[in-house]
Amino acid sequence: MRKLLLLSIVTLNWGSIYAQSTTYWQQHADYKMDVVMDVKNYQYKGKQELVYTNNSPDTLRKVYYHLFNNAFQPGSEMDARLHSIKDPDGRMVNKVNVDGKEVKVSRIESLKPNEIGYLKISNFKQDGIAAVSKTVGTILEVSLAKPILPNSKTTFTLDFDGQAPVQIRRSGRNNSEGIALSMSQWYPKLAEFDFEGWHADPYIAREFHGVWGNFDVKITIDKEYTLGGTGYLQSPNEIGHGYQDAGVTVSYPKKTKTLTWHFIAPMVHDFTWAADKDYLHDVVKGPNNVDLHFLYKNNPKIIDNWKKLQPLMVNMMDFFNKNIGEYPYKQYSFIQGGDGGMEYAMCTLMLGNGKLEGIYGTATHELAHSWFQHILASNESKHPWMDEGFTTYVQDWAVNELSAKKEENPFKGNYNAYYKLIESGKEQSQSTHGDRYDENRPYSVSSYVKGSLFLSQLGYLIGQDKLAETIKRYYHDFKFKHPTPNDVKRSAERVSGANLDWYLMDWTQTTNTIDYGIKAVTENGDKTAVNLERIGRMPMPIDLLVEYTDGSKESFYIPLRMMSFEKENPNPSIKRTVLNDWAWAASNYDFTIAKAKNSIKKITIDPSGLMADVKQTNNVYEMK
Repeated sequence: MRKLLLLSIVTLNWGSIYAQSTTYWQQHADYKMDVVMDVKNYQYKGKQELVYTNNSPDTLRKVYYHLFNNAFQPGSEMDARLHSIKDPDGRMVNKVNVDGKEVKVSRIESLKPNEIGYLKISNFKQDGIAAVSKTVGTILEVSLAKPILPNSKTTFTLDFDGQAPVQIRRSGRNNSEGIALSMSQWYPKLAEFDFEGWHADPYIAREFHGVWGNFDVKITIDKEYTLGGTGYLQSPNEIGHGYQDAGVTVSYPKKTKTLTWHFIAPMVHDFTWAADKDYLHDVVKGPNNVDLHFLYKNNPKIIDNWKKLQPLMVNMMDFFNKNIGEYPYKQYSFIQGGDGGMEYAMCTLMLGNGKLEGIYGTATHELAHSWFQHILASNESKHPWMDEGFTTYVQDWAVNELSAKKEENPFKGNYNAYYKLIESGKEQSQSTHGDRYDENRPYSVSSYVKGSLFLSQLGYLIGQDKLAETIKRYYHDFKFKHPTPNDVKRSAERVSGANLDWYLMDWTQTTNTIDYGIKAVTENGDKTAVNLERIGRMPMPIDLLVEYTDGSKESFYIPLRMMSFEKENPNPSIKRTVLNDWAWAASNYDFTIAKAKNSIKKITIDPSGLMADVKQTNNVYEMK
């Protein structure tokens, strides 16, 4: 027994030494692609050269590619998911009448051979030597011709044949707003390998994770089509379509039927484009001389909205630059092209036929993703709340700050949505993989809403100034580094000095809830005794406001012992008393107000509404 214990201690020590000595690394992938698009049958052929740098300490004998198009085939995992999930995405199903009952049927299962999506790979070579590969659903598994040693490079080449599916979700052709081609997740994309290993997740319709690198892409297509997307267009004067310099006339030889669009995109982890014959194309200058491109259908009903959107997005980018960090690229494109809205490198595909308010909200959300998903780039498949939630937070914050009429709590709707999820009994931990939630609605609330509350509630914990500083510190320290949940927590700890491991764990790794209540208020001579109780499992520090019958106010602050932190007074105009801390193990807490009970009008736990207490009715005591 003693020998086993000693061995365990030695093993743990070696593990600690290794963990402490391991330095940060990430892989790198440089793509060159030459693609020819046939706009008549929506098929394309391409060649890809990928220089892969293995910066890991591992020797790699296999690699994996994503073949996202293969999801849009009858019998795929995405199709199977639509059959099994209780609340399938309404955009991906049709409603049919069966024996007098309305039934939701997968749109994928009815796709014909010329409507499905596919990516077929051939001639795969590593440094000129053939390698064995096999396609398994949306994943290409490659057994390498030779191992890739640590700190070495290798070159992969392959040919691919693709077909853009009828648009079911995000990518495809001929969507509901008539866009010809929405080419997202369209090419063989190398899977990410990091300190956790390979992330070769099948595509089931959720989120993505990718390897940073440089993209050099040539797309040959019918000359009548206008393209927009990731990267910087090379030789724009040869293309025209609104990309050429002012005053330059573009003339094509009479026999020319196609144009080759050449894009360069530095340090991105994805490449997306869209194309249509009827795009209007506007370019406006954004902050730091960034070109903001707007591509939208030549539809008289929407042109005015898209024109009004342009100065709004200039202001929005300026807000994000100042409150998160500088946008590092020199172009961004807002493209009418997707269903709903979806973020991609240096661009978004989004619906464009709605009202200005809706287009503005979508454009703001997708632009904010550039900071969180395409510059910080956490693993949004495993931790969707880090991307979607933080993006939702800054969207609500920015829209409120830039509006003429400001809400005192612009996140109130998010809190209410979270409370409804708790009432439903369907919440799952945020540590759940994005693909494996039981239903879509709990996934959405967990990722977008509860993820947003992580930050708004963090402001309650450490103060709004410290929260603002944390967001900037997080971006500065972890841009282009694929941060993890712990990195967010550490940024907040470095800024505030608070201990926050308990917060990260309870909020994101459990379904513990916050519920504090005012249990009793009793007379104690010329003073008043207040008894508080913690009912929920999750602990919090407590802000408490007392309103007196003479119109005056007084606040009390109860620090949380495990936090080892005292927040600055959020309302300096109101006198605040800092009480003894509250230990989590104690379910009750007593303190005394130095005034008689009959002089008290109202006592409120968390008057800001920023603590996500799931039962609000016991947070207020009013004298009757």
